Amino acid sequence: MRILYFDIDSLRPANLGCYGHIRPTSPNIDALAARGAVIQSLYATDTPCLPSRTGFFGGRFGAQSGVVNHGGVCADLPSDGAARWFRSSTAERSLASILSRAGLRTCTISGFPRRHSAYQMVYGFHETIDLGRHGTENADQVAEPALEWIDRRGREENWFLHVNMWDPHTPYDTPADFGDPFADSPALTWLTEEMLQDQRASYGPHSSREVPGWTSDLPGDWVWGRGEIKDLGDARNHWNAYDAGVAYADLHIGRILNRLADLGVLDETVVIVSADHGENLGELNVWGDHQTADEFTNHIPGVVCGPGIAPGRVGGIHAHLDLAATIVDLAGASNDASERGWVGQSLLPALRGEAAAAGRGELLLSHGAWSLQRALRWDDMILIHTRHTGFKEFPEWMLFDLKTDPHETRNLAGERPDIVAEKGEVIREEAARLAADCVLGDPFDVVESEGGPHHANIHDPAWPQYLARLRATGRAGKADQLERLQGRPVPVA
Repeated sequence: MRILYFDIDSLRPANLGCYGHIRPTSPNIDALAARGAVIQSLYATDTPCLPSRTGFFGGRFGAQSGVVNHGGVCADLPSDGAARWFRSSTAERSLASILSRAGLRTCTISGFPRRHSAYQMVYGFHETIDLGRHGTENADQVAEPALEWIDRRGREENWFLHVNMWDPHTPYDTPADFGDPFADSPALTWLTEEMLQDQRASYGPHSSREVPGWTSDLPGDWVWGRGEIKDLGDARNHWNAYDAGVAYADLHIGRILNRLADLGVLDETVVIVSADHGENLGELNVWGDHQTADEFTNHIPGVVCGPGIAPGRVGGIHAHLDLAATIVDLAGASNDASERGWVGQSLLPALRGEAAAAGRGELLLSHGAWSLQRALRWDDMILIHTRHTGFKEFPEWMLFDLKTDPHETRNLAGERPDIVAEKGEVIREEAARLAADCVLGDPFDVVESEGGPHHANIHDPAWPQYLARLRATGRAGKADQLERLQGRPVPVA
């Protein structure tokens, strides 16, 4: 069994042709999708990067493992303590350890473990390749060691190669000579001038007035994009910059697939394209980042192509933990994963066309590094509960009908208190059920006790500076509100 897993940081499905994007961003991924299966509704249970990959490579929800943040106590896995044996349970539970025990040669090409000190991701890999740039490398740089590894190992029978590309993660640093492939492409129409002006009257790091973070000053490594979204032209430029990153990653995916074809093993290789999380491109007034437990941060692509995979669409709602369990199932190691506490549900029968994908009728989503939010995703609906806003202007509850309002522009919580009450209780019960497995208790309680999530913390020196910026840019009333609430949800009149 040969398995090639493309892990494209911040890749949202909505910007791929195989998921309906109107721009030609992804011809190579789309070709895989045409020959294979597309998991239509696949979600990272815990975002952003560190919680998501800890879950994917370790097989559990963040509320179970304790990893929900990018700093503080809940950025590290708790120790086994006195129960630790010769090898740690975390290491033995990891995806690569399970695959290695099943007889696969394993390799990861990623700067992520060193970027986040997240070495739980590499437990069990035979080979780890880090280019030393902490995740700032472009797809062309990542492709080179991938091609070298394939030349060296590609014809072997059993391997798992994890290739982590960072385009289109901000900063938008697609090489300048790539140009803007979408300069003449149709503009996206969901954002209106009125919506944008409402956003500009609001606040928050990575909002329309402060795209790079706490200010509108673009760092030098941003080749494309805008530091502030002043008008719809700026919004278009921002979307073009993101799509250029998608296209650049897709270009180099094509190079790697061609090398497998040259070796005569592409048709014998299972190729998977997914992501750690998606990206908000203006939705909920988050521009070029991933800060919420919503449709755009948590929805990720799931394209699977290879021997035995039946072409078509896989319905139902699924977790990224299920995709990891599917990889384990491909290797014939499902019993090993189950014995080690994995909670993912393999999609392999559905991918092979042997059974319909039942899916998870309801799926709990979370975000704990920019905001503290848990959400419930079911049918065409998403209900988001906010405990800490990430210094945004969020109410406690947001309810969206994604079928009629795919960009989350109309909060229905006030109109449907019955749904908020019913599904809000499901969020509380499911979070408590999962947290019962965590030695820390509910990790969100720990994050709150530390002053909030890592990237929006009242102990951060940027916090008083941002209040001053709001007052200096005509938003004194918003500064007073934010200073009073300190990240608590905005009361609804």
